[in-house]
Parts: sequence; C-alpha cells; structure tokens
Amino acid sequence: MIWQWIIRIALWTLAGYLGSKLMKDGTPNGWLGNVILGLVGGLIGTFAFRLIGFKASGFIGEIIVSVVGACLVIWIVRKFNLGRWFDK
Repeated sequence: MIWQWIIRIALWTLAGYLGSKLMKDGTPNGWLGNVILGLVGGLIGTFAFRLIGFKASGFIGEIIVSVVGACLVIWIVRKFNLGRWFDK
C-alpha cells in the first residue's frame, strides 16, 4: 500500500515536470510544485479523457494523461491570468 503511494507521488512529480517543460514553464518550480501540478493535472486529465471516451491504463497511460492534464492546468492558469498568485 505504501509503495503504491510512493510510486504515485513519483509519477505526479514526473508528470508535473514534463508538463511544465512542454509548456515552457511559468509555473511554481521545485519538487512540491511539480507534485501539485502533476496531481491536479492527473485529475483534470482523467476527467478530460473520460469526457471524450478514453481511459488510461498502465504506467505509460497514466503519465500521458497526467502530462496532458498538467498542460491543460498551465494553459488555464495562463489564459485566465491566474499566475499572478504565484508571483513573488
């Protein structure tokens, strides 16, 4: 059970990192920022993919869905100028 969570957190971190690199950043950096971006991206990606009738299966499928979701989250943040909350 604990290993599933460790793997999931690693997957979210990877997805958040890849999503931020694909979208040329503009998001909170660091390990925690990538985990949060990957987590929210995974939720948004899963929801979006299910809306169009797709379901992720396996490790690679979960990464793809999470990365696409992370890119969607970054796009939404940029589109609605929500990035001002992340400014230092």
